[in-house]
Amino acid sequence: MNRTQSRSSASSSARAPQNHRTIDRVTRILEAVVYTPGMSFADLVRALDAPKSSVHGFIRGLLAIGWLYEDRHRFYLGPAVYGLTLASGHMRAGSVTHADLTALHRATGCAAFLGVPAGDHLIYIAEAGSDHVAGFEARSNIRRTLLYTAGGKALLASRSEADRDSYLRRQSAADPALVDSFLAEYDAIKLTRIATNTRRSGTRFAIATAVHDASGYPVASLTLVGPTAEVKPRLEQLGKILLRRVQTFHAGFPRGGR
Repeated sequence: MNRTQSRSSASSSARAPQNHRTIDRVTRILEAVVYTPGMSFADLVRALDAPKSSVHGFIRGLLAIGWLYEDRHRFYLGPAVYGLTLASGHMRAGSVTHADLTALHRATGCAAFLGVPAGDHLIYIAEAGSDHVAGFEARSNIRRTLLYTAGGKALLASRSEADRDSYLRRQSAADPALVDSFLAEYDAIKLTRIATNTRRSGTRFAIATAVHDASGYPVASLTLVGPTAEVKPRLEQLGKILLRRVQTFHAGFPRGGR
């Protein structure tokens, strides 16, 4: 092999995909809980054949950003993964079906979005409707702070006082104005079970409520979005429709926000 061929071979080798031990282990954790939901920590340690301390660190990191969730010391795929399916255009709405969202869209004329908490954020996992501006924004920015969305505020207002105060303390240093705004709205949200938000320089208005599991814990949010001039005057009517629809849903989502 001459010098030119040697350089070409080395360059090709440098560009070729290479395994990375950390990436491999994180990927194997996710694949393991996809194919065998409910694996325990010991199960994952055996599957990875890695030190317990390393596996524990990977799991804590994946839990923190919503890629995994834990229930009774068993691990499952987390809500953040479903946000990617929305961004890619392949909706997967969990226990609230696409048919449910489509029916809500038809009944209101608004775009309907389903979101779930993941750590300190809200992630949209499904949508139905024709508001292209809101839909593009949801697919382009799937992870948002709870205080930045109507759905997030509805979820936060439905949480226990301890959970809510803990979240607000974490956010107060980063964005005290959002915290103050939420606190000013809190009593009304708690009373009506409806949260609102204005976006896109005031051109889009959102109305949301929380979806609860069988124990009463807020596990998802349902949001209606449309042009402010069309949606805001119908706030009371649309809020009643949202609340009636939510009563019919069986919520089986993970507690991603805890």
